[in-house]
Amino acid sequence: MIDLLSEKSVVGGGPANTAKALARLGHAVEFIGGISTDTFGEMARRELMEDGVGLRHVLISAKPTSTAKVMIDKSGTASYLFMIDGTATFDFGDWLPDPYRFKPALLHIGTLATVISPGAENLYRWAQNFSELAPIIFDPNIRPAVLSDHQKYLDIVEKWIGISAVVKLSDEDLLWLYPGQEPVETARRWIDCGVMLVIITKGERGIIAVNANEEISVEGVNVEVVDTVGAGDTVGAIIAEAVLERGLINLRGDILREVLSNAVLAAGITCSRVGANPPTRKELISALELRV
Repeated sequence: MIDLLSEKSVVGGGPANTAKALARLGHAVEFIGGISTDTFGEMARRELMEDGVGLRHVLISAKPTSTAKVMIDKSGTASYLFMIDGTATFDFGDWLPDPYRFKPALLHIGTLATVISPGAENLYRWAQNFSELAPIIFDPNIRPAVLSDHQKYLDIVEKWIGISAVVKLSDEDLLWLYPGQEPVETARRWIDCGVMLVIITKGERGIIAVNANEEISVEGVNVEVVDTVGAGDTVGAIIAEAVLERGLINLRGDILREVLSNAVLAAGITCSRVGANPPTRKELISALELRV
């Protein structure tokens, strides 16, 4: 997906942003999605490659690239207007890679790819097989502007939660999905249903993590916000890294608190820059050293 940000085109979309963030942290990561042969598609492919994201599992398509017009308010918060129908971005089908053959370590998935029909249904059937092999991190990234039917959106999200080991979303997402319910109460219900870890982002107010035995909160960091595009995806990348390096079962107590602290710091760096521009490993280490 391409974000049309302040008259400037930038590569965006949750999965691409998360893949970029993981690659910049030094991880071997493969992006799975459709990439158009149009100008925007070539731009996306070039940028992903420059950041070190693998493209072995993309579908090169003559269909156009999906775009999102991003509008930034005075606080730096982004809102979106999407062009989706008939695009390469959501054209999921039989070409999806065989997880039994490639034996991946984890899958980070979500945003509109899990909502837009008919690709979303194909993606879900594929992900069901994936969940038997490796943990799934699901980020619904709710976009009512695309699907305003509340019950339908809720049904889709809960279906994906049913096959996910980790769920990462914002408090705003939760309040839209479950109006009147406390976000932590919803997270607890998901944990009772088999999710191992729920991460709730709260913007400048930090992050809450919920697992079977505890709730851990960290405060946000003070930065001069340019825009919030890609901040949540940066958090997702830090969580994915922690699952890979430390193991999901070990993400608790002081270890989990450290991961959350790193996540808010990395997200703060992203917020201080235009577009989805997550920190490199070197930048994050430098920021951690300054914080200490």
